[in-house]
Amino acid sequence: MRKQFEWREDNKVELLVDGENFFPVMLAEIEKARYSLLLEFYFVSSGVITSRFVQALIRAAQRGVMVKLIIDDFGSYRFSNADRDVLKAVGVEIVVYNPLHVSKFTRNFARDHRKLLVADQRVAFIGGTGLSDVYWLADEAGCPWHDLMAQIEGPVVTDLVSMFNELWQRCTAQVLSPGGSVEQKGYSKVRVCTVQGLYQQDIKASFLKRVNNANNNVWLMTAYFLPSFSMRHALRRAAKRGIDVRLIIAGPHTDQPWVFHASKRYYSRLLKAGVRIFEYQPRFLHAKMSVVDSWASIGSCNLDHWNLRWNLEANIELHDEQCLEQMTQLFNDDLLHCQEITYENWSKRPWHRRLKETLWAWISHLVLKIR
Repeated sequence: MRKQFEWREDNKVELLVDGENFFPVMLAEIEKARYSLLLEFYFVSSGVITSRFVQALIRAAQRGVMVKLIIDDFGSYRFSNADRDVLKAVGVEIVVYNPLHVSKFTRNFARDHRKLLVADQRVAFIGGTGLSDVYWLADEAGCPWHDLMAQIEGPVVTDLVSMFNELWQRCTAQVLSPGGSVEQKGYSKVRVCTVQGLYQQDIKASFLKRVNNANNNVWLMTAYFLPSFSMRHALRRAAKRGIDVRLIIAGPHTDQPWVFHASKRYYSRLLKAGVRIFEYQPRFLHAKMSVVDSWASIGSCNLDHWNLRWNLEANIELHDEQCLEQMTQLFNDDLLHCQEITYENWSKRPWHRRLKETLWAWISHLVLKIR
């Protein structure tokens, strides 16, 4: 089991909201790269935005930049062979994490859900996005998915490089250069935090510790809400002792309707305890962010049963007054586009909704028993 990463001082972190803001910045850093580009993405689907990344990576490789790309086999099934081939033709090395095969049985469920870009071991991006038009162009609901990425500069980038290198070595037996020291860039205190399936759940443990010691507020934004018993218990206890506990959860626009319905099984007890629940209405909320007092976390992990049981996940935790203000403003802005679920209204929902919730909750419970 990998040891925990340490807190790093003197970093600079900026919150980038939605594809129209983070994709151009990520592409600009690829164009500026002179030495190395490390990319790791779960969801890769050929299309307009992915073509822009492919072309930018081709230009980088042609000017001598080392380009390494890790993609998940299940998440990248819509990443065309044509796009893969043109990258390989110019020297981009592509690793496919855990190729699917019937002989692997339940090991097929183990996925690399991380989202990471590191340019020249100098600047990094981490968050919830994939390389797909659903984050960039209108989807079936008429709008792109709502997601977040953090842009990071400073000493903590070396830990993100180390995290990438460890997986690369695990998949290929090749040892990549660890890189040198990274110069100080700001005033943020940042730590890399990971999940490696059931073997290492640092993200969950850290979040629970913060919730259990919260003094003022616990705010969580997540795409999929299937929390463990320990998380539900911690949220209820925090609300009962007067902490402002608010959850922004994906509403009716979602890529996993069964999760939307199954998650409802947890509403009653949370609402009774004083937890406030808000469902995001305009489009699919795919962001993963939490703010507890003066601490915040952002990354790929939804803190749900499935993510914590099977996936590789990566977040950053931070203490940064300016970035915290950005996150607080975003949270408050998104609340304006949510429907709050109150206990009074929730208890009056019709029987057919209760039946659907019970059915999907039962199915999800069975699925989560898979080993």
